[in-house]
Amino acid sequence: MLNDYHAAIKKDGLIAEFNYLDDSLDFFWVPPGYQSALSYDSVRTILEANAKAFKSTDLSWYTLEVFPQSNSLATYTGIVKGTMTDTANQTTNVSIIESGTLIKRENGWKLLCGQAGEMKN
Repeated sequence: MLNDYHAAIKKDGLIAEFNYLDDSLDFFWVPPGYQSALSYDSVRTILEANAKAFKSTDLSWYTLEVFPQSNSLATYTGIVKGTMTDTANQTTNVSIIESGTLIKRENGWKLLCGQAGEMKN
């Protein structure tokens, strides 16, 4: 699921994330640069706005550990590396440390909650 998540973003842009986010009231995410958790609706608004600014995003797991908690719940941690190219053809290298909780729903595994922070090289 986590590899498919990045492949979908590469193919369809940031809006592809919606297929992998749990849209329940239990969802929250702390994006890089934020100091508090955001709801699904807030994350959706940010992704929709940012999607227009990037013409390509290519991310992959540099490291990834998944810890099953039950048949329908898992936690994970890892480092994401990649590039993002904006509509002015400026490419930015990204390195993000991320951790979160995944939940299995009827339509597959979803990101329930977590946090990500930009890593400085």
